[in-house]
Amino acid sequence: MAKPLMAKATAVWLVDNTTISFKQIGDFVGMHELEIQGIADGEVAVGVKGFDPVANNQLTQEEVDKAEESPLHKLRLKFNPAAAGEEKRRGPRYTPLSKRQDRPNSILWLVKFHPELSDGQIAKLVGTTKPTIQSIRERTHWNISNMQPIDPVALGLCKQSELDAVVQKAAAAKAAEGGVMSDDERRKLVSTEQSLEMDAEPKMPSGIEGLEAFTLGGNPAEQNPSDSDPIVDADSFFNLPAGGGEDEDDEDRA
Repeated sequence: MAKPLMAKATAVWLVDNTTISFKQIGDFVGMHELEIQGIADGEVAVGVKGFDPVANNQLTQEEVDKAEESPLHKLRLKFNPAAAGEEKRRGPRYTPLSKRQDRPNSILWLVKFHPELSDGQIAKLVGTTKPTIQSIRERTHWNISNMQPIDPVALGLCKQSELDAVVQKAAAAKAAEGGVMSDDERRKLVSTEQSLEMDAEPKMPSGIEGLEAFTLGGNPAEQNPSDSDPIVDADSFFNLPAGGGEDEDDEDRA
């Protein structure tokens, strides 16, 4: 909803010259109801001169009368000179001078990791021009040898939510066209929120790697050697073969 010029001064005038409720005035000028009450109590906007919205062609007297009669009536702005001829401007966003040198690196990152983005989407996201993007795509940029791909979010050129929204929009456009995405491309189209909500894959301890095929189950009868193999005691294990004594007697006789 459009707001009147000099909102605080307009609120001062409405408080001093009408019986409109604080909430109605707050909704009209874009201020909180308690701020309007502070104006009425003399605690807010001290020394501010009232600005007549009726005389300045921003509010009609009929609207004022309706608002005074009904506390539920919402004031409607008649005319806003500041908004006359002003439309939403389309074009690259403003980038501070301190960060403009980082834009080529961010463009290189977007071109490399998100080739599905169009030049217009990249230009709007980081605030650049299509010829610059094209030169980086074709690697004809004058400083291409010294450039490194850097995430534009890390550089502060855009928000992560903005990047996710553009990537999701590109994914929807590609799906509508019937294009088949590879696994790598599909992985890049996952937003940050979705990737953070994914469960981590369980990792196998390094001590038992390579033993995935072995199981601890099976037939206990087959694994217990006591049922099939005879028990060998120490005496039988070290028992010498018979006939050893005759050899010793022959050596004594000799």
